[in-house]
Parts: sequence; C-alpha cells; structure tokens
Amino acid sequence: MNSRILMTASAVLLGLAGIVLTFAPELALGQLGLPASAMALLLGQVVGGLYFGLAMLNWMLKDSVIGGIYNRPALVANLSHFVIAGLAILRQALGGGTQPALLWAAAAVYTLLGVGFGLLLLRHPVQKTAAQ
Repeated sequence: MNSRILMTASAVLLGLAGIVLTFAPELALGQLGLPASAMALLLGQVVGGLYFGLAMLNWMLKDSVIGGIYNRPALVANLSHFVIAGLAILRQALGGGTQPALLWAAAAVYTLLGVGFGLLLLRHPVQKTAAQ
C-alpha cells in the first residue's frame, strides 16, 4: 500500500470529521439520531479536536518515509485508532443500531484504513530513487 495515499486519505477523512465535530457537533449527533445534550456536545467537540489533531499529524507526515521502524509512533497511533474505533463501529452495526447504512459504511472505511496502517507497520518502506 502506498503510504502517501493512505496518510492523505486518513488526513482528509479525519480532518473533515474533526471540523464537523468541533464546529457543528449538534449536526453530527443529529445525523446519528442522538440527543444533543450539553455533555454530548462537549464530548463531540473533544473528539473533533482529537480527530483534527491526528489529521494534522497524518498530513504533515504524508511525504515522509513511513513503514517498519520509520515513523512508527504515528503508525501505531493510527493503527490503534482505526482498529479500536472500527471494531466498536462494527459491533454497533452488527447489533442493528441506528443508521445501519452509515455504520456499515464507516465500518468499511475504518477496516480499510486499519488494514492499511497494519500493513505499513509490518513492511519495510520502499525507498524512492532519483528516477522516481
């Protein structure tokens, strides 16, 4: 898997989610069919900040050598996020939660990104040559 594509895709996805959750958490909660209580809005904004921070990390590393021991902390952070959150989303989708189509789509995206980061972590990076 191409690390630049993976880092860019995850940065864009997390960045957009982070912006929406930070500045319009009531919109995101409404789409999920959740009540917009004060605590839920606060939690949405905190999660939005986390998503945006991870997005910025991925965006800034997209042109770096990534894989194996290179940028391992960023890979482990991304792998942890996408696997843990992906499993939670998948569990909710299997349980027939609200918005099943949205949950299945999110589970598919999280699974793809989790597998991608796992593969990057386990492989030695391909070095670019002057011809590339």
